[in-house]
Amino acid sequence: MFKTIANAFKTPEVRKKLLYTLLLIVIFRLGCYITVPGVDNVALNEAMSSTDGIVGLINTISGGAFSRFSVFAMSITPYITASIVIQLLAMIIPSLERLTKEGGEEGRKKINKYTKMLTIVLAIIEAVGIFLSYRTSGIFVDNTFLTGALVVVGLVAGTAILMWLGDQITNKGIGNGISIIIFVGIISGLPSFVTTLWGLIVTDAGFSTTGLLLSIGIIVGAIILIAGVVFVQQAERRVPVQYSKKVVGRKMMGAQNTHIPLKLAMAGVMPIIFASSFMTFPAMIIQIFVSDIATQTGFLAAIYNFSIATSSSNVGIGYSIANAIVYLLLIIGFTFFYTYATFNPAEVANNIKRNGGFIPGIRAGKPTTEYLSSIISKLTWFGGLFLAIIAIIPMFLRFTNLNIAFGGTSILIVVGVALETIQQLESQLVMRHYKGFLEK
Repeated sequence: MFKTIANAFKTPEVRKKLLYTLLLIVIFRLGCYITVPGVDNVALNEAMSSTDGIVGLINTISGGAFSRFSVFAMSITPYITASIVIQLLAMIIPSLERLTKEGGEEGRKKINKYTKMLTIVLAIIEAVGIFLSYRTSGIFVDNTFLTGALVVVGLVAGTAILMWLGDQITNKGIGNGISIIIFVGIISGLPSFVTTLWGLIVTDAGFSTTGLLLSIGIIVGAIILIAGVVFVQQAERRVPVQYSKKVVGRKMMGAQNTHIPLKLAMAGVMPIIFASSFMTFPAMIIQIFVSDIATQTGFLAAIYNFSIATSSSNVGIGYSIANAIVYLLLIIGFTFFYTYATFNPAEVANNIKRNGGFIPGIRAGKPTTEYLSSIISKLTWFGGLFLAIIAIIPMFLRFTNLNIAFGGTSILIVVGVALETIQQLESQLVMRHYKGFLEK
């Protein structure tokens, strides 16, 4: 990894992309400290002294921007929600399905346009909900329409800027713009986590042996978790493919042996991100209409507690178990959805047959499709279960009194994005060297 980064900085074209990406990351982090207009900073510090539940989840993704009520307080969550909605609609609306599968580059641009339009709509709804939820907490200078408008415009503008930053990183930077923004937001909380561990070891009463052992256990567990995620993300099943002899021009090309690399986690970290957003979306909607929902009881309160159980330590064990089960199923479901969206066994089988190839022991055509589908299904079940279990384990470790409910998901996202980014850099380095070879 470090060798790839060093080589990237030695290559002028890739170095420019890296520096451009770093510049946009700095802009993102600066924006996390710019408070929206109409906020009383003194009252804000008191109101945000404890960020738990849905607030803590958004605050983690936004890199602390929510607790500061900055212009980037909503982070990129409206865009993630919009992406989920558009992709689900593409499954039931024929015109969107055609754009997704047959539209090519033009279709991708239209889908991206629809996603951004829906993002702005969702951002307005969420911004209005945030203002209504906190208008009684005293963090605004007043509760007039003008102040509300300033807050909503500031929050929506921040989300729009983040979308633009993500597009720039994807198109002109090193790629994976939205993932990079989420990655930076999460790792920005690493210093505070280190401080928390240090606080366990050195308390007001002095050195704590129990705190030291607990901190060591957490660090060792994190290392094991990271190693497991790297293994699953990098592991692949290689399906052998053999091509028979064929005539190309005036030459007879000999038989070739190659393979199809099928990864365990072909969908990457997106199922985790989407499942997290999907689980917390009901709590966001409920907060729009009921500002003091956390202190109430009843059906809406139950739905709210169930929704925030992924990231809150203040709900009952029953909510945590129910949330964990649904969260696990969502991760597996989104893993299957993204895997089959990126890898079509029938299309791959037809391409192999069209080029005169076959999988040894398997007939070309439908048998090949069924064989590949069987392999993909087994790999996706294993990869999806692994990611889901790691994501929900921290939900049952709250006896440590640490707010690590989002820790498993955070590590999955951080490690997954880091691996994808390194792969992007490697592919860009290969393309650059290949291009240079052709020009000589």
